Amino acid sequence: MEAFLQRLKERKLVQWALAYVAAAFALIQVLDVVAQRFGWPDALERGLILALALGFFVTLVVAWYHGEKGAQKVSGTELLILALLLGVGGGLLLRFARQDVATSPPAQAQAAQPSSASTAAAMPDKSVAVLPFVNESGDKDQQYFSDGLSEDLITALSQFSGLKVVARTSSFSFRQSSDEPKTIGAKLGVAHLLEGTVQRDGDQVRITATLVRAADGAVVWTQPYDRPYKDFFALQDDITQQVAGALKAKLLGNGGTAMQTDRPPSGNLDAYNAYQQGKFYAARNNEADLRTAIEHFGEAVRLDSSYAAAWTALGAAQSRLGANYLGGADLAAMNARAQAAIDTALRLDPALPQAHVAKATLMANRDFDWDGAQAEYRRAFELAPGDSAIMTFLARSMAMHGQVRSAIELVRRAAKVDPLNAVMHQVLAVMLAAQGRMDEAKAQADTAVELQPGSDTYRVMQADVAAWRGDFSAALAIAQALPQGLWRDDAMAVALQLGRDRAAADAALKTMIDRHANGASYQIAEIYGLRRDPDNMFVWLDRAFDTRDGGINFLLYDPFLLRYKDDPRFAAFAKKVGLPTTTDAQALP
Repeated sequence: MEAFLQRLKERKLVQWALAYVAAAFALIQVLDVVAQRFGWPDALERGLILALALGFFVTLVVAWYHGEKGAQKVSGTELLILALLLGVGGGLLLRFARQDVATSPPAQAQAAQPSSASTAAAMPDKSVAVLPFVNESGDKDQQYFSDGLSEDLITALSQFSGLKVVARTSSFSFRQSSDEPKTIGAKLGVAHLLEGTVQRDGDQVRITATLVRAADGAVVWTQPYDRPYKDFFALQDDITQQVAGALKAKLLGNGGTAMQTDRPPSGNLDAYNAYQQGKFYAARNNEADLRTAIEHFGEAVRLDSSYAAAWTALGAAQSRLGANYLGGADLAAMNARAQAAIDTALRLDPALPQAHVAKATLMANRDFDWDGAQAEYRRAFELAPGDSAIMTFLARSMAMHGQVRSAIELVRRAAKVDPLNAVMHQVLAVMLAAQGRMDEAKAQADTAVELQPGSDTYRVMQADVAAWRGDFSAALAIAQALPQGLWRDDAMAVALQLGRDRAAADAALKTMIDRHANGASYQIAEIYGLRRDPDNMFVWLDRAFDTRDGGINFLLYDPFLLRYKDDPRFAAFAKKVGLPTTTDAQALP
């Protein structure tokens, strides 16, 4: 051992190792500063660090080799350089160590927080959520006006490069919230919040807008405005530019994407006002409010016949009213009106993404033209690739065509922009279940219900997931808690098929057939699939096609039916309705 240590001393390996480590450490600090200033990619910086690590071993080999030849001699100059390197490297190490201690949270806090890397990825500095501006007019009927301003600011800010802007559904979930800015920012994954108040008094508009840093609630920018209503569009532009400037965001180049705006091309404020009222009522999504929304959209296009956004909204509302609440001749007439409105919108503005979405939805619901609908959804996505709603529409179309894995990834992208949108979680629940990922599906279904506890359809999805997981007790408990009607009857029939009481299961199925045969043929087919009765399942699928039941679009990713995807009748039915005959979804055992 003594001889070996003597040889190490002769070759000065310890001195060379210490000198190399000190020099490398100092160089890494310089590289870190340079990388930040010039925006080097992380991969390049990691590569240089790995090269330095490799160089350490090369240095030891070289030092040993030259020491063997007697070429190394310790000089005063070498000692001075070594001391300087150790001093500089040690000083830098101490500085950065102190900096880490000063900026790092306590160990307990670190344990409760996500890692810094994941937090940074989820919450980029250039990120903002526009919270619903508070209506201070004293008139609740003016709520549509403050909501419209907030939505337009979301749309306008979304046009800036590198700026993450949370979608409306998630932002608006914090209306009248008492949560601290830090909590809201964490839930939405943003570093900044834009909030404010709106008061419209006749021909005058008073707005106060404030941009705050979510982490500590500090005000980054604030500005009061008191302007004539006729200058409203200019006022919107001013707020947008001020917020974007505070966040150091730059306006997107066109690059094939459409610059989005809900404003009428004529600048007609009355038409814009009617359009905003229509949007307010359409968002409530019930029959009475949809009819009211259609009236307002009709007024908007009467006031400005070139208003493509209003024509689109009119057609979409008419299509939704028909699909959800009408049948027979009334449905056909409403769909014809919707088609005319959508065609007008596309003639006025072929690059309007929402018009392509409306056209695709009508093609799918009315014509079962799945391929044509997907082409329209893809066109909308090309025009507005960052729109979370369009991503979800396209993802559903992809799953409808049997491309479930790709669809899941696209919905996850959409959920980053709109993380508190219950629809995203409902869609993910079905798709994940179709991939056999039942625990993940349950988590998504539970989240959807947490976000919208009053929604019957989300609770039915929760019951379905429980059934797919074979959890009879959970499925039955959820079904029994639903209010009387179609969805309760459906959930009860599904749950009872899992139990041992065959008489109760048969009775529940009979209830579905007696009460809902005309409007729920697809759901009845699902129940027969769960009962392992493919003959009746295919009978009711044919009936669903005859009645144009919209449930058919779930065919290629429906866990109730996938057990029979290898049955020749399954492929024959898919071909009959215009869908592919294969899917990457998995069947239940």
